[in-house]
Amino acid sequence: MTDSFRDKIKLLQKMIDESRSIVFFGGAGVSTESGIPDFRSVDGLYNQKYDYPPEEMLSHTFYVNKPEEFFKFYKDKMLAIDIKPNPAHKKIAELEEKGKLSCVITQNIDGLHQAAGSKKVYELHGSVHRNYCEKCHKFFDALYIKQSLGVPICDECGGRVKPDVVLYEEGLDNNTVSEAIYHIEQSDMLIIGGTSLVVYPAASLVRYFRGKYLVLINRDKTDMDSSADLVINEKIGETLSQIKI
Repeated sequence: MTDSFRDKIKLLQKMIDESRSIVFFGGAGVSTESGIPDFRSVDGLYNQKYDYPPEEMLSHTFYVNKPEEFFKFYKDKMLAIDIKPNPAHKKIAELEEKGKLSCVITQNIDGLHQAAGSKKVYELHGSVHRNYCEKCHKFFDALYIKQSLGVPICDECGGRVKPDVVLYEEGLDNNTVSEAIYHIEQSDMLIIGGTSLVVYPAASLVRYFRGKYLVLINRDKTDMDSSADLVINEKIGETLSQIKI
């Protein structure tokens, strides 16, 4: 650990100690240390080669028009049901358990925050663990989708089963967004981690923060760095694991 990193950890610790209502806002970088690829890094999904661009395959239009290709990509790259939480997820859950953190707002769909023990999690882009028949609305878990052949079909009515994830061209859930904004507005500390803050409208939610401490933990620089009270360009798991609660 460098002296600079050590000094930033001390400052982060001080900010957390002084805060009563912390909100954690996270993106793909929170889960990369668990082995889930992000989108925009060198090894991310957007830099891998497929028959179609990933952003096209994850669109509502593609889902409707080419469901076989959609689910082939989805099961291969998005449905990581055997992945375990990393130190970042665990520390965030510990902050909530100790009464320091009011909620998690995540752009991720992997469910790892809940697996680590977090209770109040607002999933802006949905979850791979929730899937519903488009006809009768029967619920199915992620394993059902994983084990299905081709396009998953409802075992009751024969309808197509759609993952409860927000695809490109689809809007965010209004209730989830409203709750997220409320908690950001009420917090005295906002920790943004593992996100480049370029995915809208999710990234725009951080503009509602009016509290005391804004912290950015991300490997790469973001457009909001100049607005933050503390910027740490390190892995988020390695960073948060240094915090004592």
